[in-house]
Amino acid sequence: MAKTPEQKWKESIQNYRKKCQQILNISKSIRYVGVINEYGRTLTGIIRPGIKPLLRSEDAKNEFFIISNLITLRNSQAMVLGDLDYALLKHKKVILIIIPNRNVTFYITIDAKVKTIDEIISKIKKIL
Repeated sequence: MAKTPEQKWKESIQNYRKKCQQILNISKSIRYVGVINEYGRTLTGIIRPGIKPLLRSEDAKNEFFIISNLITLRNSQAMVLGDLDYALLKHKKVILIIIPNRNVTFYITIDAKVKTIDEIISKIKKIL
């Protein structure tokens, strides 16, 4: 029996959530892992237990909208530059790793003190 669109949607959200949990388990330095769509809507996300979010809810929505626009605009240059592998934004408090994956974007925040960022990115890419 064929799956309904609703069943397919729920299954894809569950798969994204599993990947988020796997990414969160890579390192204790990872604060948050989320998946956003091309409009900046959060499909799923996990904050490490015991971590206080740095952004308020409205600020997080704005951040995700900005990131989705960035990814959309970068995709328009893919024919010339090649596909975007990942984007790294380094702030004083956190490092953001933004990884486009088909029609969604994985948004990961890491403590800024971490020294093994390349290793973490490599492990994340293996999960995706």
